[in-house]
Amino acid sequence: MRSPWFWAWALVGFAAAVGFVSLGVLVIGPVVVATAVMRSRPAIRSSAFGFVTGVGLLFVVIAWIQRSGDGVNPLPWLAAGLALTAVGFVGDARARRAGTRDAASGAPGSSGGGSSRAPS
Repeated sequence: MRSPWFWAWALVGFAAAVGFVSLGVLVIGPVVVATAVMRSRPAIRSSAFGFVTGVGLLFVVIAWIQRSGDGVNPLPWLAAGLALTAVGFVGDARARRAGTRDAASGAPGSSGGGSSRAPS
């Protein structure tokens, strides 16, 4: 199951892509603020692959809107959207798996309960 922060990042990524494609400064300002706040917290930052998924989802929406084929080929939008969405999901899964492995091993900097004291 995806973290709620993954979906928050996806929303920010979707909004950033909308801002880049059409609405510009109306959306980019709040997106920059949201991104800065979300990046400042490690627990939230760990789900940042959701941003890529959000951008991909906008591309899929554009492909859906253009599906009638009236002068615009929707297949490039669909291919890019599916690829970006997949990269976001796979990247998040790999990051979570790496984080779980680090925590279980007690690696330095992890929350795995490892002790910094040598056994006596």
